[in-house]
Amino acid sequence: MLWNIDLTLVDVAQVMRAAYAEAFEKVTGSPLVYLAPTAGRTDSEIFFEFLARNDVGIDPDTDPLPDFTDALGESFARRRDRLQAKGRAMPGAEAALAAVGRLEDTLQSVVTGTIMSNAVAKLAAFGLDGHLDLSIGGFGSEHYPKASLIQFTRMRAEEAHGRAFPEASTVYISESVRDVEAACIGRATPIAVVSGSATESQLRAAGAVHVLDDLTDPQALLNAIRSATEDPGAT
Repeated sequence: MLWNIDLTLVDVAQVMRAAYAEAFEKVTGSPLVYLAPTAGRTDSEIFFEFLARNDVGIDPDTDPLPDFTDALGESFARRRDRLQAKGRAMPGAEAALAAVGRLEDTLQSVVTGTIMSNAVAKLAAFGLDGHLDLSIGGFGSEHYPKASLIQFTRMRAEEAHGRAFPEASTVYISESVRDVEAACIGRATPIAVVSGSATESQLRAAGAVHVLDDLTDPQALLNAIRSATEDPGAT
């Protein structure tokens, strides 16, 4: 069972925006005036879109991405004490994680566009990290598309636990169209939650058969998981 983090399990957008702005200006010397869509994107994708939208050129002989991710981690770490005041766990997130954790032979982790240090901090701020095996998760610090991160996470789970985690039994839960598409490419069954900017119809058009309004009904989530894993093509 794989989870996206932002707007699926937590909402810390205010703190994240401030960290992005500080890290971007530190690395480029230019203020971050124009933001970019973040849903379903990795931090590396977001950085390069920031460059394009703010018309900031870079030296073709240098790679500013490692400096940006380092600066982003440092900037976010300085703001960790603001997460609970300015952010929140998404409604039902803790109960949903606990309910899934009680399923037999089920392992939970994350596939997120956020770099690892920031992902761990986001979850820990709201006591959600204890439900997840973050040692095998897929993070934005790996600089791979999310479809690849889903596959890598499955392989790491198999290596760490010494057993198979079949594609047909792998589920990815997220609120974004791009993540639903990534799940389909990465051979996981998407379960979508209408907790971000995407509508139910947009999520279904992207490939989500199972769509929930939110995470406040653990039984509805478990029913969707059972349907997705027992018969991935079921409606």
